[in-house]
Amino acid sequence: MTVALEEGLIRVLLVDDQDLVRSGLRRILRRRDGIVVVGECEDGDEVEAAVRDHRPDVVVMDLRMRRMNGIEATRRLRADPGAPPVLVLTTFDDDELLSGALRAGASGFLLKDSPAEDLVRGVRTVATGHAVLDPAVTARVLVTFRAAPDPAYVATGAAPLGDLTGREREVLELMGRGLSNGEIATTLTISEVTVKSHIGRIFTKLDLRDRAAAIVYAYDRGLVTPNAL
Repeated sequence: MTVALEEGLIRVLLVDDQDLVRSGLRRILRRRDGIVVVGECEDGDEVEAAVRDHRPDVVVMDLRMRRMNGIEATRRLRADPGAPPVLVLTTFDDDELLSGALRAGASGFLLKDSPAEDLVRGVRTVATGHAVLDPAVTARVLVTFRAAPDPAYVATGAAPLGDLTGREREVLELMGRGLSNGEIATTLTISEVTVKSHIGRIFTKLDLRDRAAAIVYAYDRGLVTPNAL
């Protein structure tokens, strides 16, 4: 559960070992967009203390750092059920690490060369409990998932995709395409409350821990293709 928003602003903690990158992120994440940067870390081993001090709603995390990488920092942070969601920023040559970041508990990832508006949208999305997976690298990440499946992100075998109802499959597919609960409700002409109920049952039936896991699952099982994201 994330910390309540202060004065309607989404509080962000930046984690990156490059001053120039953090400076650029500060210029993108502005109060006029409803976001405020409340703290910064130069390395992954500073994250837990910074979260306690600044109580951010979202942590924007680099992967490659000198003392502790973003995967381990995310794993340690997300071990606390009350920790804020983590949005990973990566470069193209980091894609082999992204599956590890998701398994560590990240709510999604974006490329560092994504448009500024995508980063703003991504922060808002994970702050509301949703997931963000950049379609430019998702296909490659799933190659790693298939090679080394993780129980937190695939069904255990006791509850295959066929155990979902038709409507639950539709909801899972739309989640896989990155739609919010409101957008799913509009698409299927049902209420958001009903959407949330379907999502809860999907998580239970498929033994998935979060929305990022559901997106990966939908993609991996062919409900969503690269062109559909």
